[in-house]
Amino acid sequence: MEVGGEGREITRDGAQGRGSGRVAAAAAAVTEEMPAATATTLVGGGDNGDAKEQGPGWKKFLAHVGPGFLVCVAYLDPGNLETDLQAGANHRYELLWVILIGLVFALIIQSLAANLGVTTGKHLAELCKAEYPKYVNLCLWLLAEMLAIATDIPEVIGTAFALNILLNIPVWTGVLITGLSTLVLLGLQRYGVRKLEFLISMLLLVMAACYFGEMGYVKPPASEVLKGLFVPRLNGSGATGDLIALLGALISPHNLFLHSALVLSRKTPPSTKGINNACRYFLLESTFAMLVALLINIAVVSVSGYVCSAENLSQENSDRCSNLTLNSASFLLEDVLGKSSSVIYAIALLASGQSSTITGTYAGQYIIQGFLDIKTRPWLGNVMIRCISITPSLIVSIIGGSSGAGRLIIIASMILSFQLPFSLIPLLKFSSSRTKMGPHKNSIFIIIISWILGCGIIGINIYFLSTQFVEWLIHSSLPKVANVFIGIIVFPLMAIYILAIIYLTFRKDTVVTFVDTPDSQQIEMEKGMHCAEGNSGNRAVPYREDLADIPLPN
Repeated sequence: MEVGGEGREITRDGAQGRGSGRVAAAAAAVTEEMPAATATTLVGGGDNGDAKEQGPGWKKFLAHVGPGFLVCVAYLDPGNLETDLQAGANHRYELLWVILIGLVFALIIQSLAANLGVTTGKHLAELCKAEYPKYVNLCLWLLAEMLAIATDIPEVIGTAFALNILLNIPVWTGVLITGLSTLVLLGLQRYGVRKLEFLISMLLLVMAACYFGEMGYVKPPASEVLKGLFVPRLNGSGATGDLIALLGALISPHNLFLHSALVLSRKTPPSTKGINNACRYFLLESTFAMLVALLINIAVVSVSGYVCSAENLSQENSDRCSNLTLNSASFLLEDVLGKSSSVIYAIALLASGQSSTITGTYAGQYIIQGFLDIKTRPWLGNVMIRCISITPSLIVSIIGGSSGAGRLIIIASMILSFQLPFSLIPLLKFSSSRTKMGPHKNSIFIIIISWILGCGIIGINIYFLSTQFVEWLIHSSLPKVANVFIGIIVFPLMAIYILAIIYLTFRKDTVVTFVDTPDSQQIEMEKGMHCAEGNSGNRAVPYREDLADIPLPN
């Protein structure tokens, strides 16, 4: 049921909340009465809810660990590695500040996404479907699907490159193997999302060990690295393009859908205290995960910048640096690791690509479920998403080979940057809205900082898009008639892009998803129970089983 208008409430099947203080219709979501002890067990995650709430802080923190590391993988995917290598080869350490600012902003918006899910009991795609008109939702869904495809391109190609280095198989064959292996690893959904999170964390540790080892061998100058981190510079040709690509690869819009959904797999007490504690634990976990991502990105840029700027660089390696790709970057460590450099590099790339394809497919499930409210068997959804996602990579790798696949990664990263406003703006608005978040909405400080950074990134995208297109028209060798025809098509599209951003920014939210809860019910919910109005007996407060334990068919 959806009802519109100011002060309206919303209930939708398959998107249940976890308490009347978080989602207005959660009281009606529970369909079976049960004893208080059973209710407490369900919400407490198998143990007594009071005991868990009063247990050691580190145990409660560990219960929330997982979503941040799953999300962190997107900031270490092959798309990031490709743009990091290019930035280091072209500008040495000068663009490290972009990575620092990008990951700080990423931490802010990821924490907002986690808070949104914990507080409302719905993820970002579900809230978009509830808030916006049907035609707007259709456009947002199409953009989100394009986002999922663009996200998957670097991940699939990066894994295919790793298989090419390790097994010497064609890139297009590696693309097919990647699609199949991802489906096999996603079979861990049969045992719950925690098993999948553990696998991703292990792959992340493998990748971190490889890249930290590389940086330890190369030993770039610490003073230059620190200067690159804290002194913004944008010199040389192509610096703006590399900056856009870095931001596009770092700030992954699909992560906003993913993170807001993953936190719903935790059985958070739906009281004010329970929500605040969960938000704090998820913030701590995300901070640690982002710190790991920052260090790995710094290591990749530093290694590339150090080797490609060496005075004794051979002509062959100089040519490689001028057109550095994931498939050719293993030479960066030949001087220190010899023949084993390619193997170590390929293992790190394989861990990055395989873990990223898993999380990308997982995000695709939430996008389809949220926008379309389609409930399909997870294995069928995974197959559909994988087939759609690997198609562009497969076509380009067959036609263009390794070089074409490498260029496609850069293009995909820039597409992600241009798509960012259509997931970022709804997140910033919803997380700052009292009708959505109640007392848990963003503070004025977070609102100002997040909107300034968000508008800055959006402004950079628009500036780069317009200037690059105008420059291309001026220097184009096409006939003037063709240039005029292209301008007639492209400039209105750019105007529509800007108008769409303005619409999302200034449209007033109308759907209410938060209703305050009396203090007496707050106390009961701390114990894992909720007494639904108009019904006798205690009722269990549901958590999102549809997002926590997604089984595969036997």
